[in-house]
Amino acid sequence: MRDTIFYASKDEKITPQEIAHADLARKLAGECMVLLENDGVLPLKSRGEIALYGNGVRKTIQGGTGSGSVNTRSITNIEKGFEEAGFTVTNKAWLDANDEHYKKMQEAYQEWLEEEGKRRNVPPFLVSFDHPFSEPAPYTISKEEVAGCKAKIAVYVISRNSGEGKDREDREGDYLFYPEELDGIRNLIAGGKKLIVVLNIGGVMQLTELKKIIGINAIVLMNQLGNLGGNALVDLISGAVTPSGKLADTWAVEYKDYPSSATFSHNNGNVDEEYYQEGIYVGYRYFDSFGVTPLYPFGYGLSYTSFDIKPIKVEQKSEFIAVSVKVRNTGDYYTGKEVVQIYLSKPQGQMDMPYQELVAFQKTGELRPGEEESIDLEFPLELLAGYDTDSAAYLVEAGDYIVRVGADSASTQAAAVLTVKSRTMLKQCENMAFADEKQEEIKSVRKAVKEEALWKIQLDLSKITPITVSYTREHAQLVNTVKDQITMRDVLDGKYTIKEMVAQLSIREMAELCVGTERREEGSIVGSASYCVPGAAGDTSSVLKETRGVKNMILADGPAGLRLQRHFKTDKDGNILPGGEGFDGTYMPFKDVPEGAVDYYQYCTAIPIGWALAQSWNTQLVEEIGNMIGQEMEQFHVDLWLAPAMNIHRNPLCGRNFEYYSEDPFLTGKMAAAMTRGVQKHPGKGTTIKHFAANNQEDNRYGTNAHVGERALREIYLKGFEIAVRESKPMSIMTSYNLLNATHTANSYDLIQKMARDEWGFKGVVMTDWYTSVDMPMLTGKYASKYPISSSAGCIYAGNDIQMPGCKKNVDDIIDAVEKGTEQGGYTITLADLQFCTENILRIVAETMK
Repeated sequence: MRDTIFYASKDEKITPQEIAHADLARKLAGECMVLLENDGVLPLKSRGEIALYGNGVRKTIQGGTGSGSVNTRSITNIEKGFEEAGFTVTNKAWLDANDEHYKKMQEAYQEWLEEEGKRRNVPPFLVSFDHPFSEPAPYTISKEEVAGCKAKIAVYVISRNSGEGKDREDREGDYLFYPEELDGIRNLIAGGKKLIVVLNIGGVMQLTELKKIIGINAIVLMNQLGNLGGNALVDLISGAVTPSGKLADTWAVEYKDYPSSATFSHNNGNVDEEYYQEGIYVGYRYFDSFGVTPLYPFGYGLSYTSFDIKPIKVEQKSEFIAVSVKVRNTGDYYTGKEVVQIYLSKPQGQMDMPYQELVAFQKTGELRPGEEESIDLEFPLELLAGYDTDSAAYLVEAGDYIVRVGADSASTQAAAVLTVKSRTMLKQCENMAFADEKQEEIKSVRKAVKEEALWKIQLDLSKITPITVSYTREHAQLVNTVKDQITMRDVLDGKYTIKEMVAQLSIREMAELCVGTERREEGSIVGSASYCVPGAAGDTSSVLKETRGVKNMILADGPAGLRLQRHFKTDKDGNILPGGEGFDGTYMPFKDVPEGAVDYYQYCTAIPIGWALAQSWNTQLVEEIGNMIGQEMEQFHVDLWLAPAMNIHRNPLCGRNFEYYSEDPFLTGKMAAAMTRGVQKHPGKGTTIKHFAANNQEDNRYGTNAHVGERALREIYLKGFEIAVRESKPMSIMTSYNLLNATHTANSYDLIQKMARDEWGFKGVVMTDWYTSVDMPMLTGKYASKYPISSSAGCIYAGNDIQMPGCKKNVDDIIDAVEKGTEQGGYTITLADLQFCTENILRIVAETMK
């Protein structure tokens, strides 16, 4: 009989905690939606008859595909949301016909997956990574259908899905609308319907053609909101919630307006090499600096009421700039919340600077008509600096810095001018040594403009003490001086230190600890490798469990909630029976269930996707959600949540933008820090911020080489990680699949040791993404990799402590590299390097055992 303890419930009944968590997620979802257009039709004045069209009505998407999906108990689709709120849906016949049409498309897709899987000799779900199911064009909305529809108000739901392993495409049915969608909308308007368009999507679409249609009364960016998305949408449409979401990305008029559009991913036919030639000019930094007018600017969002934002005072307070603002609800009827956004314009000195950068934001509380709220924001003087690659330092240029206040990036007004007399160094660093080649980056032609402001401040930078970073050159070898065999209990009781325990371990023990639990050459189901918490992504090694009392940590996927298997069965001896959900959401029936089998249930809450969370601009509410996730981690005994995901929306076609936050690193970092604080309020529970770093492409994700300049890396692609590490101290970081300037991120000493540990002070554990250092050709799909896989020894060299889920070869390679001193994958490692990684792991394991 197995001695495994399962933490799942044996009772299928819904619990009070499950209900409370769903309600909290619904509350957050109400602040994640963005009202893009409204001529006054919203909120609806009554809850009568309504017509619902589009794929997303019944097939409402809760979140993207892959590891970010959540197997929640149930999903409230949009149709159900309207009906539960008291509306009568009048076009059931069309919805039934569309269901049948959709079903045929899905069946054809599944048949093709099976055939392609057999041809490639891989499981069908692995084929789906390269070829995900695309939303089919909806069933036709004829003029006869419209004429026969009694409802005067119609809602048309556009849905789009995406996921890991495949980038989106600039084509109809993805980034662009299907002609059938636009024709249906035109027919509804021609038939006299008041029309609300709802976007149930996980990433930016091109709305230009939609906006050309005269007669659309409102456009709502619903996003993908988790298991109660249908309820949350109706909350907003009916007026129970006033929209307060703001865009986390810039929406272009045309795809070609994005500076990376021509060469992104598959667009130029080269998925091996990706050149970040736009440098720091990502998102609104590009649109503002190069005079490209967007369809919707960054930070934009309408409300049912109106607000006035008035700066009251700007002053220097020691190492910070303090900005006081009054916000007034100037509407006549609706309460609402507003987001105050503070931007900084830097002078054009020796370094090229964007027009403005977000440096602070805060959401108000609920304001009644005529009510005011005073908000005090601040940002550190270090945000005035830019990174100068010539001197490898963060420098503040001489000149005028303009503090801007507004409700979005296009409406900012100068509030203060901060003057710096002379160029000042704030932090002396070292450039990353692995930059493989110099590449040309675009430069702004913007000229500095004198602007009038209420406050003019001569800055005193003497308040800041310049820092010279001390970098680790090598690790010191630990020598055993203790006769007793040290256990983790001894360490937790303060009898011995982690270092003293590490000094006693053998090379094999440490190598085993630095590799996850999958030891077979043919792994288990990808992303579902934990035994005691089925559906969790995997466990760390239990090699020291018997001898030293070191538990194995349980790791569960995210970031839209805990990804666990809802229902599983064991025999009477505790052996898990085959059946239940697969990684791709498919269900396999339990067969030949023996007598005495036991049923277990793990129902988790699906929260809004990361992109939607960022659009709430509400760090306090995101922290509450993190606290909720921490409670579920305690319930199911999960130690590390593989979230939040926080890569930058460099390009709208990245397949995983749905789970990432924003195009802006400051907003990204603040959201990730808030989520981490919430989770880590629970002792022993931690987040794993990912994917570190420059994971901005899904096509050929295992082998793409991102060529990114030093300054762009530091100011755009690493800044969010830095904010999260400094402000919330996450317990773990996950490196990414891609190479960064010709070095696998998992093998990058500069990225992991010099940047995260030495410059930012990261004290946690670093792990690989799944199968980074395992030769698994079946996972690379249709792409033949140009580069070798990440080196096991290279991971130890770089301080990438755990290789997940691991294989026997990873262990053997580490042992050979240390014992024989052989080069492995271009890396040589020492016993001290292996001890250092082991110490990092055991330090976090100790945190989970306190």
